[in-house]
Amino acid sequence: MSAMDPDPARTPDLESGGGVAPGSTPPETAQTSGLSAPEPRTRHRFPGTGVAAMAITIALVVLFAVVAIGIIVSLI
Repeated sequence: MSAMDPDPARTPDLESGGGVAPGSTPPETAQTSGLSAPEPRTRHRFPGTGVAAMAITIALVVLFAVVAIGIIVSLI
């Protein structure tokens, strides 16, 4: 575990306040990967509210198109 938390007294280019001298890079810390807890299963179906929102959006787009075409036809 010493690689995870290096000793500041033995770390090169580390200043007394814990900063790094200009032009130097801080020591690299080991990385951990993976999940800490298993992810919950996701549902494999679309929710009803999503279906309703899509239906309302499609209806509004169709209504807009019908009104726009009606206005254009009435101007001709």
